[in-house]
Amino acid sequence: MRAPASVSLNAPVRVCVRVCSREESRAGRQERDSIQRGGSRASPRVDTLNEDSRQGRRRRLKETEWWTAATRLRGRLFCVRQRARVLSPCDPAQRGQTLMMARRRMMGGARSLMLVLLGHLASALDVPLDLPQPPTITHQSPKDYIIDPRESIVIHCEAKGKPHPSFSWTRNGSHFDVEQHANVHMKPHSGTLVVDISRERAEHYEGVYQCTARNKHGTAISNNIVVRQPRSPLWSKEKIKPIIIQEGVSLKLPCRPPAGFPPPIVFWMDNNFQRLPQSNRVSQSLNGDLYFSNVLREDSRNDYICYARFPHTQTIQQKQPITVKVLTLDAINDTMAAFYNDTDLFREEPVDERRPTFVVPSVPSSSKMVLHGQVLEMECIAEGLPTPDISWAKVSGELPATRASFLHYQKTLRVVNVSEADAGEYRCTARNRHGTAHHTVHVTVKAAPYWLSSAPENLVLAPGENGVLTCRASGTPKPDIQWAMNGIPVENSPKDPSRKVEDDTIIFSDVQMGSSAVYQCNISNEHGYLLANAFVNVLSEPPRVLTPANTVYQVIKNHPALMDCTSFGSPVPRITWFKDSRFGTLDAETHNVHDNGTLEIHVAQARNSGKYTCVAQNSLGIYENHVHLEVKEATRILKQPEYRVVQRGRSVVFECKVKHDPSLVPTMTWLKDHGELPDDESRFIVDSDSLTITGVTEGDAGVYTCIMNTTLDHDSASAELTVVEVTPTLSVVNERPEPPTDLELTDQKKRSVQLTWIPGDEHNSPVQKFVIQFEDTLHHHRGHWHNLTEVSGSKTTAHLKLSPYVHYTFRVLAVNSMGVSRPSLPSKTYKTEAAAPDENPADVHGFGTEHDNLVISWKPLSGLQANGPGLHYRVMWRQKLLDSEWTAVTVANNSKFVVSGTPTFAPYEIKVQAVNDYGAAPEPAVAHGYSGEDLPVAAPDSVRAYVLNSTLAEVHWEPVPPKLIRGYLKGYQVYYWRERSLHKHNGHHTEKQILTFSRNHSHAKLPGLHPFSLYSFNVRVYNGKGEGPPSATQQFETPEGVPGAPSSLTVTNANVDSLSLDWKPPRERNGVLMGYTLKYQPVNSSNELGPEEELALAANDTSVTLLNLKSSTRYKFYLNAKTHIGAGPAVTQEAVTVTDEAPAASPFGSVNSSVGEDGALITWEYRGPEKSISLEYIADNSEDQVWQKEAVNASHSFVLRGLKEGVSYRVRLVAKGAADREPRRSEELTVTVPAVASRQVDIATQGWFIGLMCAIALLILILLIICFIQRNKGGKYPVKEKEDAHTDPEFQPMKDEDCTFGEYSDNEDHKPLKGSRTPSSGTVKRDDSDDSLVDYGEGGDGQFNEDGSFIGQYSGQSASRDAAECPQSSEAPSPINPMNSLNSFV
Repeated sequence: MRAPASVSLNAPVRVCVRVCSREESRAGRQERDSIQRGGSRASPRVDTLNEDSRQGRRRRLKETEWWTAATRLRGRLFCVRQRARVLSPCDPAQRGQTLMMARRRMMGGARSLMLVLLGHLASALDVPLDLPQPPTITHQSPKDYIIDPRESIVIHCEAKGKPHPSFSWTRNGSHFDVEQHANVHMKPHSGTLVVDISRERAEHYEGVYQCTARNKHGTAISNNIVVRQPRSPLWSKEKIKPIIIQEGVSLKLPCRPPAGFPPPIVFWMDNNFQRLPQSNRVSQSLNGDLYFSNVLREDSRNDYICYARFPHTQTIQQKQPITVKVLTLDAINDTMAAFYNDTDLFREEPVDERRPTFVVPSVPSSSKMVLHGQVLEMECIAEGLPTPDISWAKVSGELPATRASFLHYQKTLRVVNVSEADAGEYRCTARNRHGTAHHTVHVTVKAAPYWLSSAPENLVLAPGENGVLTCRASGTPKPDIQWAMNGIPVENSPKDPSRKVEDDTIIFSDVQMGSSAVYQCNISNEHGYLLANAFVNVLSEPPRVLTPANTVYQVIKNHPALMDCTSFGSPVPRITWFKDSRFGTLDAETHNVHDNGTLEIHVAQARNSGKYTCVAQNSLGIYENHVHLEVKEATRILKQPEYRVVQRGRSVVFECKVKHDPSLVPTMTWLKDHGELPDDESRFIVDSDSLTITGVTEGDAGVYTCIMNTTLDHDSASAELTVVEVTPTLSVVNERPEPPTDLELTDQKKRSVQLTWIPGDEHNSPVQKFVIQFEDTLHHHRGHWHNLTEVSGSKTTAHLKLSPYVHYTFRVLAVNSMGVSRPSLPSKTYKTEAAAPDENPADVHGFGTEHDNLVISWKPLSGLQANGPGLHYRVMWRQKLLDSEWTAVTVANNSKFVVSGTPTFAPYEIKVQAVNDYGAAPEPAVAHGYSGEDLPVAAPDSVRAYVLNSTLAEVHWEPVPPKLIRGYLKGYQVYYWRERSLHKHNGHHTEKQILTFSRNHSHAKLPGLHPFSLYSFNVRVYNGKGEGPPSATQQFETPEGVPGAPSSLTVTNANVDSLSLDWKPPRERNGVLMGYTLKYQPVNSSNELGPEEELALAANDTSVTLLNLKSSTRYKFYLNAKTHIGAGPAVTQEAVTVTDEAPAASPFGSVNSSVGEDGALITWEYRGPEKSISLEYIADNSEDQVWQKEAVNASHSFVLRGLKEGVSYRVRLVAKGAADREPRRSEELTVTVPAVASRQVDIATQGWFIGLMCAIALLILILLIICFIQRNKGGKYPVKEKEDAHTDPEFQPMKDEDCTFGEYSDNEDHKPLKGSRTPSSGTVKRDDSDDSLVDYGEGGDGQFNEDGSFIGQYSGQSASRDAAECPQSSEAPSPINPMNSLNSFV
């Protein structure tokens, strides 16, 4: 389906006018400045490097100058922040594009700057949407719309107008009814069509669509939008025979991809999906065929595969593989001889080398037509042996260097953005050593219509005005121009006497209301068309400014500034600019107002900062708008990184100290060789003003650049790092440099001189910088040297700026990495002539120390600033706002002057000018100050209070007039105090409180007030001198609040089932008490609370008796008071009722004692409610029977000290409760203090006795061991004999408590052993011990045989032992000597 050459004129199209923003214009100028300012700032190498190295470094730095300029352009795409327009770098992607285009920008610097500036000053007319206007199409789909089959079809058509336009569509020239297509809908408030193709084939909706937007003022139409579906047909199946070819001949492998839409992208790959290698011998043509100029043996393979990729359907089609076998002449003969009786079929010689011949194109000449603005591609493919080289030339001129490129190894010439100048003859030449071949291509350039300037723009006219619509375009062949009004050819439209059509122009004269319409301009030829909509809107409107009010513009000092005043009105308003006020006219030499209202300041200075007023005025009215300009200081690198030579493995530091405007946020970036720093943060350490590289390697050598960016500008500087090897064989000694010599003063002027010197020996460490110092023998004693300036270590000359009236003597010091050299010998003295001061004193202030004086102070000039003898100061002052004359006095040798007799706190203008014998300094700036303060004379008026709640009130007053304050207003102070409580029982309170509120407040809040109270207050103003008089005292009452907790709560008369509570009212009643609430609940022994009971009590109650309580139970009580506002906090208490039958149980648990060296320790347990607990004791032999008392309260132990030795004491604990209750006591405990032992010698502590006992014990142990061994040697023995043999009382039967043997009983008696228990099962269990004879037998179950002998021996240990019970047996255990059990452990 072909796109039509023109578009029908029955609907509208938008006017496409590109409006360059002010930011683009500013970016262009800054780009120009950056390029002009560009260049590397790297310091040259020191003279110790050889000349070749120095020249090589200069060459490298020169090669990178374009990069320095490019980095200066970094971030030069600027954005606009709404309502405060601040230029800021855009996103990183844009920055990357900026760097890539740096060279192109620099080459077109001046031209680009002019285009950007003109673009800024040109603007399309934009009518505010609240005014009546015809439709304007703002967005539409492209003319050729290829469907994505995976998504819905969306055909865009957006328009604006007043009233909002309605939309309709045509398809293939006929009305397209959206309602009749279920799969199609139109977006609300829009003309955009959305077609759902999930349920219907997409090809059903192919066609040519056109959108119409109309309202009562006119009709606009869109372009013809051709909607087509992409197609990717399959490759036709074919059987491809292998190609056997002789080495050296040419070969063509055809591709012939299927014809899809859009055409596919063709490429050749192998079975492994790797692209086949191409060269000047093997290349792909534009139609996809693969050509071999001559084949080689290595071209043999069986997987030459052509692929066709269809991007829109995301499919790839594959052709059948092609097999190519390249054979030499001998190989072909050997292969064919087997079929033809060894006949030599190929008797010719191998393929000879030959001159080139063209295979594409195959004719000597060809022709090609290309459209203006499109891409021209021509190809020439030649065969030959050896492989020919291809070259191109234009017969009728030169190839366009910037738009021409060569592809496919010079076989394709590509020219982009073709113009008419590219028409003519082109010749391609194929050449090898045997000859040449030529082919000529005749190129003709046609052109679809294109705009010569711009599309016609919307036209707004006032009644009676004239206007012109121009539709100027060109094309080849010459296009036809058709005009339409509201989609209808203009010749068929209603006649309008004010309209006249002349070819590509419509002239409007003396238009009237009601003539508004949308005009369409359709320009077409056989290659395409252009369609533009432009409305004529007849309005009568007063002016308005569309630029947002109070927009803030920021610009760097010494750069141009542009401030917008976009306005609208009909007739077109006239724009006038003012600064600060309507009377602040602008200097025409430094300011320029453009036709669109933009104000341009050619070179912005700090004085240009301020508020600007833009006034738009026409015959119907006037409109003002205010904007603000802020001029910022430029960003400058004060200390640049310096060239460094460092040994491998060492560290190096590059410094980059920057000065910038404090209101701008800086960002420091470091580059290495114009790219990012290596990704090694452990070695590359970036600080705010330096870059440190540790562990330097050879790869770290290069050029390092620091870039300081702000939102408005940037600066950069570079330095080179050279890495040298460590040479341990040579002992290189680095020392401080020798001092410079031969100081010479040249080019001597009044305020400058040039100093030159010869550097001293560097001692293997390059000089980094030279420090120049001076001595002033006129104003100071000899020996006072001051730093004047520093220069790079590569320089030997410095241009010094000097001050007048100074006797200068200079010296120079050299600095390298090892330190500072000794100073050079001083230069000759250079005396500068005296002159008038260049500057006036700084820090001029005016203030008062008394109410009738003015103290003027300033910072005096130094000797260097005086510029001559006889320095004094002319002090001038006058009272501000009175237009009085200046009063002046002369002051010498002082930095302060006191003016007496001034009015109190009056504003003054002050100037201090420096004067010497040669004249006065420039006119000083005016400073402002005030004379002395005095106490305020007035109090605030209309003082009143508003009570917000029971604890907060707000006080309001009328501020005191400034004249009556008589000083700097510091604030207001509110004095307030509580007179008394409104309750009759509370007394007076007169303690005053003060709240201070700074600055000019007119109200304040008083927190922390007492409820139900009467307060008084007054307000005073205060200044730097003190307080003024108080206002009339006012009063207010705070409402009631919740009361405080009752003052006390005590428990009395605890009985079996009742007790009494007494309390006192709250100290802070905070209102009228309405009563009390008593809550109580029982508490069990584990401190868990039981159910709660509540009792309401009258306000005059102070006690209550609770009945029907549980006996011997602890209760917890909560009592709080309440007003009508609510209840206050509760006071708590606990008490226990007494036992009903027996006396109340003692609250004391076990009472214990122990006697030590410190005294008798008494411990006890206590579970009672009483808090007062004491420990009482008395000696048994005491005659007066008076108990001694020690208060212990909440503790549970106490040490009685000072008890007499050998005396027994009775001790008890006493708990006291309420006064009417008996105290409760613990049981008495007797504590006996032992008497002092006699001082006779204790034999048990003597050494000889201890040794003797140890020997006896050892002997007994040996005898026992022998006895056990002898006894273990026996076999069976009667139990009865063993019993008779051991009648010693030591060997008693075991008791069942510890699982030992009881008395022996015969087996036949079946009687339980003495002290043992026999269960019903007849077994005897043991309770505790886990030892038994079974445990120590070697095996078996440890039972006795019939004659009572024990089976087995006693040695060894059982494999398992019961840990809880004795061994069970149906017989009583044998009364074996317990000592035998010990034998098993030996």
